[in-house]
Amino acid sequence: MNPQVTTLGRSQSAAVSATNKVVKNTYMLLAMTLAFSAATAGAAMALNLPHPGIILTLVGYYGLLFLTTKFRDSGLGIAFVFGLTGFMGYTLGPILSAYLAMPNGAQVVMMTMGGTAAIFLALSAYVMTTRKDFSFMGGFLMVGILVAFLAGLGAIFFHLPGLSLAVSAMFVLLMSGLILYETSNIIHGGETNYIMATVTLFVAIFNLFTSLLSLLGFANND
Repeated sequence: MNPQVTTLGRSQSAAVSATNKVVKNTYMLLAMTLAFSAATAGAAMALNLPHPGIILTLVGYYGLLFLTTKFRDSGLGIAFVFGLTGFMGYTLGPILSAYLAMPNGAQVVMMTMGGTAAIFLALSAYVMTTRKDFSFMGGFLMVGILVAFLAGLGAIFFHLPGLSLAVSAMFVLLMSGLILYETSNIIHGGETNYIMATVTLFVAIFNLFTSLLSLLGFANND
């Protein structure tokens, strides 16, 4: 038996096993963080907590994201993942309360939840089934998200609802692309840290949900 072939086979088997472990851990942690975020959003709604505002939201988000990234290879990383996703859930609570107060608001929220789940599952299943490599989208997504983020800040500070809707539409497309990119990255071994993979997918789902909510809410609001 050729020892080089044997070694190569073992290396490939180990790589596949490591990738499968990352996939399993990522989706387990993603499910738990989504549930935790939903719970904090529900608590914020039940307690009628106010939204922290754009400045505190950005500081809290990027601060917790920095800590999660810094400790991604330790147990503290798990704690900061739940801190980050719980905080994002809390910021979502007052937004959901506002939409639920609208006529047909509950229907809008349910449609948004269903649409977000359908898009995420369809895109994830497509990548898992075809195993297509979407790594080429990385640069485009980075630039697109930066542009959309800055445009979103402009829409908030200058009170431009038309621009805000355009940004929401951009984020629906960009977050769909991010789901394709990160799922591909995970199954092809480009992302080996399940904590960071979870954060990326969670942020994509969160932004996809809020963007769809904005678009559907506008369509429902006479």
